[in-house]
Amino acid sequence: MIEANALTKRCSRKAAVDDLTFLMRAGMVTGLLGPNGAAKTATMRMILGLDFPTRGMATVGRRRYDRDAS
Repeated sequence: MIEANALTKRCSRKAAVDDLTFLMRAGMVTGLLGPNGAAKTATMRMILGLDFPTRGMATVGRRRYDRDAS
């Protein structure tokens, strides 16, 4: 299960991701769709701990992925 709660990423004054909340359940096929520049990669980077949100939190299996990665 992947969960995002109020995930926000600001670059200067502009919000790349703004208050994104979702739940991806285990066993379900899920896709992130949108045009170029819609912050799909920024969202995945925050889920994986490669980039940090300005606000909010993302978890994988109810734990922050960046804390479990080796």
